[in-house]
Amino acid sequence: MRERLFLSAPHMGGNELKYIEEVFKSNYIAPLGEYVNKFEESIRNYTGTPNALAVSSGTAAIHLALRILGVGEGDDILASTFTFIGSVNAILYQRANPVFIDSDTASWNLSPQLLEAYLKSCSKKPKALIVTHLYGMSADIEEIVRICKAHDIHLIEDAAESLGATFNGKHTGTFGDFGIYSFNGNKILTTSGGGMLVTADKAWRDKALFYATQAKEPYIHYEHEEYGYNYRMSNVLAAIGVGQMEVIEARVEKKRQIFDWYRKYLNDLEEITFMPELPNSRGNRWLTALTFEKTDYNKIMKALEEVNVESRPLWKPMHMQPLFKGCKSYLDGTSEALYKKGLCLASSTIMTEEDVKMVCETIKKEIAQ
Repeated sequence: MRERLFLSAPHMGGNELKYIEEVFKSNYIAPLGEYVNKFEESIRNYTGTPNALAVSSGTAAIHLALRILGVGEGDDILASTFTFIGSVNAILYQRANPVFIDSDTASWNLSPQLLEAYLKSCSKKPKALIVTHLYGMSADIEEIVRICKAHDIHLIEDAAESLGATFNGKHTGTFGDFGIYSFNGNKILTTSGGGMLVTADKAWRDKALFYATQAKEPYIHYEHEEYGYNYRMSNVLAAIGVGQMEVIEARVEKKRQIFDWYRKYLNDLEEITFMPELPNSRGNRWLTALTFEKTDYNKIMKALEEVNVESRPLWKPMHMQPLFKGCKSYLDGTSEALYKKGLCLASSTIMTEEDVKMVCETIKKEIAQ
């Protein structure tokens, strides 16, 4: 059996172990230390955000953003329906109500047209929107920002999958009131687990730090007037992150090259549609995502598994999940159609063109049968 090709395997840049050893020598293993500061600085420098806070996960970062924005029980929070559940779980943590907005075919991300239509028709004003940049590809974020400002609602960008993606040269995650990134094991960069909260507002960043460190008041003893969380990233994981950030552009370019290889070898199949890239944007192509018009994607998955290649269906929309039965949604069928026809292909940055060609030959053989 050939070595397994994963969807998006961790790929170290070279200096991670060196930095981890420096952490161990310093004995700063806890959620503070030199490398936490360095990791936050690297995100600030790369994305252009003024403020960054390293935390335990992308979901924790979303939760902190909602808490700081004053989201509470009974509030309506808009969210992309075509996403991973980590994008919306924090809405439930705050006892708020998710309201799901469908995608458009131009980006597969949240539809600005449906968003605006909902906001013009809804009887209860939402407090915020969480928009996901799906599979590393930018949503129509400038239009979404315009709509949110016109209706006076806060914007949180779930850029968990899209570190390195830009729209008109500006990084995803830096358009809204808050942005979040994830460094989970299969992301374009990984610290094994972890996340980052970014914002232009320093007071909000400082408040997030307060909540992320158990909401301890500034006394020599432990004084608490509010409840907080144990959400800070450890110095060990941050050391990995510093090493990973040294190769971020190389990883983006390789992901995009892998996508180009897939397009090169599958472009002659009329039934295949690749996830689009909006004009004036640069996606990081975290995963190569596509749909099949005629062939059942389960057949493709089975054939790929037989040659030890991982693949995965597109996200099952949140409005279809049993957990969210009865939640409000504003839909036109786009995300359901994509889910029923779509697949994510192996996109690890260690893959070669020959690897991609083999995957494509397997797909073509299955379609031809």
